[in-house]
Amino acid sequence: MKTTITKMDETKLAAEIVGVLDPAVVRVCSEVRDAIRYAVRGKSLKLRSILLRRDALRRLLTDPAGDVKIEYLKRDLVRAAMHRIEYRYPHAAAWRARDPEPAIEAAV
Repeated sequence: MKTTITKMDETKLAAEIVGVLDPAVVRVCSEVRDAIRYAVRGKSLKLRSILLRRDALRRLLTDPAGDVKIEYLKRDLVRAAMHRIEYRYPHAAAWRARDPEPAIEAAV
């Protein structure tokens, strides 16, 4: 088993996940340090963007149940394509639970 995860591994995993949609309507919009964003341009789809965080993709690559979770993500993305404007992984609620905003102290 590999101990290092390269940027290319994350990109390949992201491409595999979004590969369930028609390749003619999905294109990489930007690859920034923290996330990979895809633009979706399909007249029959409500979905307009896909955002996959790199740290979550790295966790999927090393997870023993990663294959099952990847299959779930693919099914979830297909379902979301008709109903949501943006698809994020991890979902916003899970992301907030993992990285809560720092508490703001009241000025005295």
